Amino acid sequence: MAPIFFRDAAPGTLGRARFPSPLMTHALSVPDRLRRFAPVDISADLTTLPDTERQTLFELVAAARLIDGLFLEQVWAGNPALLLQLAGDRSPEGQAVLHYFLINKGPWSRLDHDEVFTPPRFDTPAKPAGANFYPADATREEVDGWIASLDAETRTRASGFFSVIGRDEAGRLTSVPYSVAYRNALVPIADRLRRAAAVTTQPSLAAFLTARADAFLSNDYYASDVAWMQIDASIEPTIGPYETYEDGWFGYKAAFEAVIAVRDAEETAKLATFGRRLQALEDALPIDPRYRNPRLAPLSPIRVVNVVFTAGDANRGVQAAAFNLPNDDRIIREHGAKRVMLKNVQEAKFNRVLVPIADVALAAADRARVSFDAFFSHILLHELMHGLGPHVVYGTTQPIRLALKDAYAPIEEAKADASGLWALHQLAGAGHIPAAVAESTYATFLASAFRSIRFGVNEAHGRGVAVQLNTFVDHGAVTVAADGRFAVVPSVMPDAVAALTHDLLTIEAEGNYAAAQELLARMGVVRPEVQRVLDRLDDVPVDIEPIFRPAGA
Repeated sequence: MAPIFFRDAAPGTLGRARFPSPLMTHALSVPDRLRRFAPVDISADLTTLPDTERQTLFELVAAARLIDGLFLEQVWAGNPALLLQLAGDRSPEGQAVLHYFLINKGPWSRLDHDEVFTPPRFDTPAKPAGANFYPADATREEVDGWIASLDAETRTRASGFFSVIGRDEAGRLTSVPYSVAYRNALVPIADRLRRAAAVTTQPSLAAFLTARADAFLSNDYYASDVAWMQIDASIEPTIGPYETYEDGWFGYKAAFEAVIAVRDAEETAKLATFGRRLQALEDALPIDPRYRNPRLAPLSPIRVVNVVFTAGDANRGVQAAAFNLPNDDRIIREHGAKRVMLKNVQEAKFNRVLVPIADVALAAADRARVSFDAFFSHILLHELMHGLGPHVVYGTTQPIRLALKDAYAPIEEAKADASGLWALHQLAGAGHIPAAVAESTYATFLASAFRSIRFGVNEAHGRGVAVQLNTFVDHGAVTVAADGRFAVVPSVMPDAVAALTHDLLTIEAEGNYAAAQELLARMGVVRPEVQRVLDRLDDVPVDIEPIFRPAGA
């Protein structure tokens, strides 16, 4: 998506357009790649917002637009210059390449194992695995060895979320805070946040915006993360460096993103009850009891929102349907985590992608069980379960993400998915989830598994889902008929889910990097029976391309 506020678009008609599998091995044309993203209007009703809050939104979206440029720089140092080159080509072919560049936030197709899609004349290199967080002339081994050689305090900064690794004048590796490395971009973003804070009449929102503006310039994000947890307002902004997926070397460095949204108060109130069940779920996790948290942090807010605008890491390739933040282990221990459900995005994904996939991939009985309520509920439990289970290696203070390195993201996504299914089964058994939702959960997950694998197994969510699907097939919890359609075996599925949840949580609790690598190598693959389904999904988009059109703006 282009970083333009409420941009107009001419998506045209999809008709019988074909959407080639992202896992095909032959090169695709840029128009073929583009057709895999279905343009969908994403609107949020702003008619009830007073003028002060509409002005606040205006300032927040202006800040979000600046986040796009910063994220491009984080992905690759050559991105800004290449974007200018692509923008100068006004031919239809050139505009198609530009369009796909903006969707991917770079010249690599995220659905196609990061394959270069720009014409040969641009001489685009392979996507740097360490993104632009490390020196271009450095190797992973050099950086890893250097970090290991540092004293504890310096090592914490060097492996932390909010620094890049550079070289000093003598060519030695050194850690540079984001507030220094990105100062030219962060100063105007902070200014926009302060303007928004000055306009809004909602105290908790103003407190967060002021604290986050300060954090951008001080590099200390703790106070603003706490303030973000405590927002109680009609506007729900998430802006800053959060996810570490872009750092393919170690998963250390956080990428900048922005999600500007308005709260759905009615749906948020309905889900508040889930937050009160978390300790009971933690106490029942299918792992060695010593790995459980005897007392979860007190704050676990759940917000249902409708998106107004997204940017940066929140707006590249496949769109997020929800998120669980912050990722800082200290914040999680002391305050818990906030789960944000993007309802209008989820509805678009369900209608345009999931339902058509179910028609192709599932047996008739399971197709009839697929429901939006189950899709929404599992996404919610997925996000809730990110906050449960171990967060440091047992018996140490080492965060799991540091112990598992590049394996952490797919293992954690698989853990959240599988334990989310486990939690739904537990809540349904206790009568906290309607029977109709519980009955449709496994079939809806099975359809969604094909949706996620189409993202590519080089992507954390897609690889994590491949691990689950292959495991469930091996356990006999999912079967494949002679016609290639998949079906759930309801009597077997709960035990298979619990067993996988146990294995994933144990890998994390023990910080077992070798076991994580082995599991991903063996199970995080696309098997022939899955590929045959993917090959039949040519008429189904892989994901949506949001076109932001808020009602009443």
